[in-house]
Amino acid sequence: MTKRSAAIVGIGNTNYGSLYYDKDPERSDYDLAVDAFGQAVTDAGIDKSSIDAVLCMRIPSYVTFCDRVGLRHVRHTNYYEGDGRMSGLIIQHAVALIEAGLAETVACIYGNNGRSVAAKYGGEPRPNSPAEYDMMFGMTSPGAYVSMMYNRYRHLYGAPDDALAPLAINNRKNGALNPDAVMQKPITYEEYMAARYIAEPLRLFDYCLINDGGVAVIVTTAERARDLRKPPVYIRGSSSSTDLTNFYTSKDMFFAASQMAAKEIYERSGLGPQDAKCLQIYDNFTPTILFTLEGFGYVPKGEAWQWVRDGRIELGGELPVNTAGGHTAESYMQGWGHQVEAVRQVRGEAGARQIKDCDVAHYMCVSPLVVSHMFTKE
Repeated sequence: MTKRSAAIVGIGNTNYGSLYYDKDPERSDYDLAVDAFGQAVTDAGIDKSSIDAVLCMRIPSYVTFCDRVGLRHVRHTNYYEGDGRMSGLIIQHAVALIEAGLAETVACIYGNNGRSVAAKYGGEPRPNSPAEYDMMFGMTSPGAYVSMMYNRYRHLYGAPDDALAPLAINNRKNGALNPDAVMQKPITYEEYMAARYIAEPLRLFDYCLINDGGVAVIVTTAERARDLRKPPVYIRGSSSSTDLTNFYTSKDMFFAASQMAAKEIYERSGLGPQDAKCLQIYDNFTPTILFTLEGFGYVPKGEAWQWVRDGRIELGGELPVNTAGGHTAESYMQGWGHQVEAVRQVRGEAGARQIKDCDVAHYMCVSPLVVSHMFTKE
């Protein structure tokens, strides 16, 4: 087995908003995943028979998915739980399969019909879990935990009540430029501040969406990628680290774990914060963007809430963030949409959201499992 570099050659996603926003019991999570897969295969310009590994997230069974799309004989397949941190890990594992010579072309698949089945992402019973006792104190969802971490952040660094406004406003502004986004209308500062609290100090616009959608990404060897339909987007470096407890909290807002992942990816890729043209940051809740900017060294610790002001993270600003709208405007595809947007930006296919000369896009997910990729043209 010889180590080979890997590239993304195909992407596909359903529309997350107008086409699938209303409840549609006829479109299952498998239907959405199959739709996205077909788009990704067409985008790559390959025959699906050349796919020799399939990695699935959230949809219940890789067996059922492979049967639906006619991939009976593959060399490797696996299923990943429906936590957003897994979306980055799947891309990392696809690269590992390719680098180890265990696969040549890997299809990474995601389907989510959370809106249609009325998923709540919190409040469900968790029997036999140590975290079950948290519920009596109001810790019924990851949002409550992030709210508690953000309250600590505010206490430590003096962030004011409106510190998250630029993040939510930026996401909605970018989402309005994305025809696939759920939210197509920008919001004002006044609208943000007037929104009700969900878990104080987090307001309505600080929370991710619940919507339906499917995403697919096809990864192959750099050698094969050169001969396919679209310009390859190379996965120049990838890293991960953890901060694992029974609770979705970390006293340092996952800073130490993020620093570990940052050191690794910058060493592996030969790139650093000075090279990125855009950041795609996993934002199940807006404070995570602040934690990420600091953990990966883009901003000194405790200063991100000030740094994101005055248009710095907007399109046309110093360093655009979440150019497709992120989880609070585009969709909650648990990190998949962010990675697809990174590919589109590096390809130059983002339309009205396109960043000029975008040759490096940095994806980061800060959570109990921190994952990061550098996507590049070269």
